Amino acid sequence: MTSTTSSRQSPVPVTPGTHPARRRGQVKVEYDGKVEPKHWEPPDWSKQLGHVRQMRSARDAPVDLMGAEKCYDTHAPDGVRRYQVLVSLMLSSQTRDQVTSAALQRLRAHGCTVDNIVNIDDDTLGQLIYPVGFWRTKVKYLKQTSVILQREFRGDISNTVEGLVRLPGVGPKMAHLAMDIAWHQVSGIGVDTHVHRISNRLGWTRGGTKNPEETRKALEDWLPRDLWSEINWSLVGFGQQVCLPVNPLCSVCLNKHSCPSAHQASPAKRPKAGSPRSPHSPKTSRVKLEPGSLGLGLPPPSSSSSSATPVKEEPLATALSPPLLPRKRKSKAKTFST
Repeated sequence: MTSTTSSRQSPVPVTPGTHPARRRGQVKVEYDGKVEPKHWEPPDWSKQLGHVRQMRSARDAPVDLMGAEKCYDTHAPDGVRRYQVLVSLMLSSQTRDQVTSAALQRLRAHGCTVDNIVNIDDDTLGQLIYPVGFWRTKVKYLKQTSVILQREFRGDISNTVEGLVRLPGVGPKMAHLAMDIAWHQVSGIGVDTHVHRISNRLGWTRGGTKNPEETRKALEDWLPRDLWSEINWSLVGFGQQVCLPVNPLCSVCLNKHSCPSAHQASPAKRPKAGSPRSPHSPKTSRVKLEPGSLGLGLPPPSSSSSSATPVKEEPLATALSPPLLPRKRKSKAKTFST
């Protein structure tokens, strides 16, 4: 009789003190092919900002002496003070700080309150703010804005960015600066021409930006929020004294070894045909002064004898912001020591 082999295998003998071998479990790993990009920030930004702070330590730029934080009446009621901050910001567009400050002092002497501006006639208001840039348009904006503030805010200003950008002549830059200076709340970075220019020169905007609003969004993507209030003040004064729009003083800048744009010639705009700088213009051409650059103390031209010049206004796009946080000329070149 033939014996058959059992299909059941004998158990594997186990040596005392040992454990039977265990079969390793297999884990299925899946890759979706998309890797989240690492948070971007400029490689040398902290060191560069430290250098800017060092170069700004004297606090003697025009923005330090005559900026929006220095123009309002510190003894006025809170609502009036906040209104004067907004007025100074509206006047400052396309205008030097010296001219803006002088215009606001004249307004304050007349009575810079919502009720007074609503009741003043356009010609008198124009004489008070002249020669700020585009003063005719700003007369219209000041009157319209003051009427809205009188009707909706009892002479005060809105405490939100969205409410501020609804006002005629008030864009995102002015709104964020007004929130910071008037309400002591940081709603976003105020980006003007200086902040826009310097941020791109230093490489602080990834890939470069085309306008101040793009620069604001680019900076807010990586710059720590506790620096948002400081960055406008720091870069504006730096742009007024060292990082000039044309012929920046790179030789005395402490960032000359890390700035991607150091010692690069600033592109000059090509003069339009017929302008005084055009090679084809007659020698008898008269030079048109930059709005708000000269003429302080001169009366404005009669509104009846000249027509208003079309102006390029600041974009009034609604700038939605993150939750608010408490606010935490070419002259002789300065030399800075490292």
